[in-house]
Amino acid sequence: MQVKKEWFASWFDSPYYHILYKNRDHSEANLFINNLLSSLQPENEAKVLDLACGKGRHSFVMAQNGLDVLGADLSPQSIETAKSMESENLKFIVHDMRQAVKQNHFDYVFNLFTSFGYFSQFVDNLHTINSIHYSLKKEGILVLDFFNAVKTISNLKPTDQFTIDEVDFEIERKVSNGIIQKTIYINDKGDCKHFEERVQALVLEDFKAYMYNKFKILNLYGNYNLDPFDEQNSDRLIIVAVK
Repeated sequence: MQVKKEWFASWFDSPYYHILYKNRDHSEANLFINNLLSSLQPENEAKVLDLACGKGRHSFVMAQNGLDVLGADLSPQSIETAKSMESENLKFIVHDMRQAVKQNHFDYVFNLFTSFGYFSQFVDNLHTINSIHYSLKKEGILVLDFFNAVKTISNLKPTDQFTIDEVDFEIERKVSNGIIQKTIYINDKGDCKHFEERVQALVLEDFKAYMYNKFKILNLYGNYNLDPFDEQNSDRLIIVAVK
């Protein structure tokens, strides 16, 4: 019997995912990476794991700054694209974030742009934190960037309709049982499909519980300028923690 793919394995490897999100603000993302590196001051050639790296554009910026970067993502299509950027200090692998990469190997693990909380079982969040802990060196640093669920829910837009590259998208959003659910309906010249996104509405206290006895939180930021986190007003929840 064929096992059905988890929703994120199907959606993230779909060409429509990349069409829908192609207009993400690259300059803002690169500003975030540069701000992080300026704050963290990693040593040259420090070993970095970019966990859930997508097509690797942020891994590339890190490598350009002299870091030894491994980008890992579940999507074979994304990693195939990312591999075109490989160099001596930049490599990519297909990898499930719930599994450790190398024991006590990395100085930094970055998990950026809400690449957490996708799983159907909440225990998989703990498996992910454990795998990160296992992969980091002693006193290694985790940077985890998640949306601020409190503000996101209070401003949730129920529906959207738009067209990108002659593909029609209709998006429905709702919150159910602690999950922010997005249903994406697609009409590509009469070829109709639909996909789902389901992200757990995790808040700071959830992350503190997952990290208990494994990480000490050093800093909390609320946006990509690294301003302080405010639960009611911040767009992001960015956690910097040490093993």
